[in-house]
Order: sequence, then C-alpha cells, then structure tokens
Amino acid sequence: MGYPGKNHKSYQTPKRPFEKARIEEETRLVIEYGLRNKREVWKAASHLRRYRRAARDILALLSAGTDRARLDMKKSELINHLQRMGLLGADADIDNVLALKVQQDLERRLQTIVYRKGLARSPKQARQFITHGHIAISGRRVTAPSYRVTRSNEAEISYYQGSPLTDGAHAERTRVTKTGRR
Repeated sequence: MGYPGKNHKSYQTPKRPFEKARIEEETRLVIEYGLRNKREVWKAASHLRRYRRAARDILALLSAGTDRARLDMKKSELINHLQRMGLLGADADIDNVLALKVQQDLERRLQTIVYRKGLARSPKQARQFITHGHIAISGRRVTAPSYRVTRSNEAEISYYQGSPLTDGAHAERTRVTKTGRR
C-alpha cells in the first residue's frame, strides 16, 4: 500500500514501444491537437479504456443472465454519462461505447474547444492562453488544457474577465480576427 497523497500514473504505455504505425498515428495526433507529448494521447486512450471496460462488463453480465432491470440501469447510466460528456450522440447504444476513438476524447479537451471556437489562432496558442489563465468557463478561470468540457459547459467558454484579452483591441485578438478564425 502506497502513500495515499502520492499521485499515480493515470495511463499505460504502449506494449510495443517501437511500432511504426502507432508512432506515426500518435505523432499526427500530437501535431493536430497541439499536445505537449505522446503521454497526453496515452492518457486519452486510458480514459476511453475505462469506458470500454465498463461496457464489456455490462455485455458479459447480460449474456450471463443476471438481473435485467439492474443491468439496464447500469447501461443507461453509462450511456447518459458519455452523452453528458459529449462523447456519444443522442441515439447511442452500448456498441457505440465500444467504438469510441481517441480523437473523440481529444475533441472534448478545453484546449481543442478553445481553438475550435476561434478564441485562439492555433491549438498551441489555445494551450498557452489556458495555462496563462486567459480562459474561463462560466466566469471561473481554468488553467488545465486537458480539462474535459461537458456539453452544457461548452457554450460558456470565454476569455477570463480579468484577462487583457477581453479588450477587443488587444494585439492577439485582432490577429485571431484577421485570420478568419472568429
């Protein structure tokens, strides 16, 4: 038993460290989403792995013939949670949970949503704005680029009110507007 205050790894490294196709795919994701390193891709994969494991457990219990009402409740809880997080659509099923991709999880990061909304010119700049405290959700500053944004909070993302970026004449704001991202 370890020290309870110590942080533990929240991801698993790949089993084959030198697989060319995997390395190229991870590099493409790091560039496309402006990630700091491949560890963030591995964290997203581990995040989805937990949901897939829960879906497989539900399917295994269904085939074993256990209490149907309880399993339906677990299934609906899992699907509703994933819909609130924005990973699944409205008419999703347990098979959609098993088909989740890493890109879907990376799309729900605050860094990606700030870039997609046009608050930054690039994913790297979105990361910088977040870490420097220029971005807020519902008026509260968020400084973690990996923050998972729910569907309900997605519309409430804006510049932090104490940030110099709230001024429309700020140099970075005018650059974002000129590049057509806004």
